Amino acid sequence: MVDQRDGFEQRLRSAEARQGLDPDPAGDRGPSPQAPWGIGLRAGVEIVSALIAGAGLGWLLDRWLGTGPWLLLLFFLIGGAAGVLNLYRLVSPPRRPN
Repeated sequence: MVDQRDGFEQRLRSAEARQGLDPDPAGDRGPSPQAPWGIGLRAGVEIVSALIAGAGLGWLLDRWLGTGPWLLLLFFLIGGAAGVLNLYRLVSPPRRPN
């Protein structure tokens, strides 16, 4: 089974090279670079989605438990922190294993 997979990988790489689809002939496919507007759009989506998810969860828990706006506020802050953490992970360079 391993021989079939190796043969397939080799045929796939040669077909991609023939079509001009293999940007790195060595086969090292790291993360592709993104355009600056793509990174900015992703950063905005990360922050907004984390805030909406946190606020939505807090609102649902407030309705279920009858605690007023307190869980909404708490989970809104937690969502904001999660969004900032996701943004930090997006802009920080990837860590290399030792």
